[in-house]
Amino acid sequence: MVSDKYCIIMAGGVGSRFWPVSRNARPKQFMDILGTGRSFLQATVDRFSKIVPVENILIVSAKQYEGLIAEQVPQVPKDNILLESRKRNTAPCITYATYKLLKKNPKATVVVTPADHLILNEDVFLETVETALDYASKTPCLLTLGIKPTRPETQYGYIQANKAKAEIINGHASYKVKTFTEKPDLEMAKVLFSSGEFLWNSGIFVWNLQTIKEELQAHLPDIAVAFSEISRFYYTPEEQQKVDDVYDGCSSISIDYGVMEKTSRCRVFEASFGWSDLGTWESLYSQSPKDADGNLVNTSSAMLEGVKNSIVASTEKGKLMVVKNLENYIVISTPDVLLICPRDEKQIKAITADLAINNLSDYL
Repeated sequence: MVSDKYCIIMAGGVGSRFWPVSRNARPKQFMDILGTGRSFLQATVDRFSKIVPVENILIVSAKQYEGLIAEQVPQVPKDNILLESRKRNTAPCITYATYKLLKKNPKATVVVTPADHLILNEDVFLETVETALDYASKTPCLLTLGIKPTRPETQYGYIQANKAKAEIINGHASYKVKTFTEKPDLEMAKVLFSSGEFLWNSGIFVWNLQTIKEELQAHLPDIAVAFSEISRFYYTPEEQQKVDDVYDGCSSISIDYGVMEKTSRCRVFEASFGWSDLGTWESLYSQSPKDADGNLVNTSSAMLEGVKNSIVASTEKGKLMVVKNLENYIVISTPDVLLICPRDEKQIKAITADLAINNLSDYL
């Protein structure tokens, strides 16, 4: 049976905060960082194919990753792999996918998701997404999944919900959005958490194509017109060149800033299914099982002595990791890089910046 439910997976980031495991040539979405035997991208396709036919799954990524995508998820049709020639953030990526889908099925309702999220309770997650898809198929709104916070968190954006006016949809609360808040410092995160009005911004969206098309035209007309004007070339041999031309002249802007913070149709769909945006080693540490000394150990063989609250990992099978007398450190071994530094997210960012400055970009 033909389905009007679709999934757009955004898989174009470089994942620099997971360096040195995540590299420009093979970023984190193509890596098995969790040690499950599946990459983030594969796990995301596996998850959504339970509620969306695989032929209705689209992947948007950078041109240089075309081979990796075909290798890792060969079940996704080639026409559904949308390739970007330049980094332009999420609004152009979503607009491209929207207009290509409009040519194929203008009645489609879609869930838009990053490729690198951790979902601990998959059954609850899928039921939540299905409920949101059904609701959005009948309602001219832009839904974003808001995660009920479990702690003051500085690594996520927040959404303030108008909790005085809840709409209950199959047991799920949906609210009009008051405000969006960027990643806060710790003191502000404590205020947001204690207020009870704020949800974490998951970056997962659900809407029908007609509604998002109208909102793109209203708030990002230049980008919408550019992708609309090449509609006749979608699903033809000329598509890639025409898309490249659009990206050459396209502004870089996020869908949050470009549309979600401006539209009057935005609603936040409250959810709780064990979610994490695994953007850093620190976020992986917080979500992963640890040994009795608080260490996250992800290597085939390790001998630790006097090591506490640290991350010890290797991508090389059979390598013995011997670490002594370290606390709150990251020790990561890859075939060409050994990283030893304090367990501080700012350290990785500083190191990758220094590599570029010191003509060591080959290691990025």
